[in-house]
Amino acid sequence: MVSHSELKQLFCTADAVCFDVDSTVIREEGIDELARFCGVEDAVSEMTRRAMGGAVPFRAALTERLALIQPSREQVQRLLAEHPPHLTPGIRELVSRLQERNVQVFLISGGFRSIVEHVAAKLNIPAANVFANRLKFYFNGEYAGFDETQPTADSGGKGKVIKFLKEKFHFKKIIMIGDGATDMEACPPADVFIGFGGNVIRQQVKDNARWYITDFVELLGDLEE
Repeated sequence: MVSHSELKQLFCTADAVCFDVDSTVIREEGIDELARFCGVEDAVSEMTRRAMGGAVPFRAALTERLALIQPSREQVQRLLAEHPPHLTPGIRELVSRLQERNVQVFLISGGFRSIVEHVAAKLNIPAANVFANRLKFYFNGEYAGFDETQPTADSGGKGKVIKFLKEKFHFKKIIMIGDGATDMEACPPADVFIGFGGNVIRQQVKDNARWYITDFVELLGDLEE
């Protein structure tokens, strides 16, 4: 069993840190915000809760929720313009500090690339370091489904992305940070998982994560020691 001080040491010497986005890097769940904007909030947030708890296969939950929302290209653009996502306190400083240490920072999300790229830009994370689901639209802008070939469209998709990153960049130590069951499942292949409960506490994650935080300041402090 790895001790807490050994986990901290792994975090401080990591080559790459991967963050979940919804309820981790940002305060909201992007799909729930899109549902609220499109007027189907209640039904969709219940589905999100079940998906995050691991009760429903991720792809099935995503398909179901998007079939209810049917977001157009214009609605996604208006959501970003009128209700941009709010960064979680401390994330900007943490990402900046990691980048200063030449640690690669990635965003791995079961949410939507158009929203996640908007968040990445705020954090100076290149679009090439974003792995998320792509919405598809017909030529008139109406919803046409999502790209089912993306690894993030499946349960276990975040682990597949981390495995790909290790193979491509030969990273020795990758850290995964997130609030949900899908984040915890990505370790292994991630070397360390840090559960984050600063926006919402998922009991399953809190109970099973060997390292659980509720404020990014804690990780900033570890880097400064």
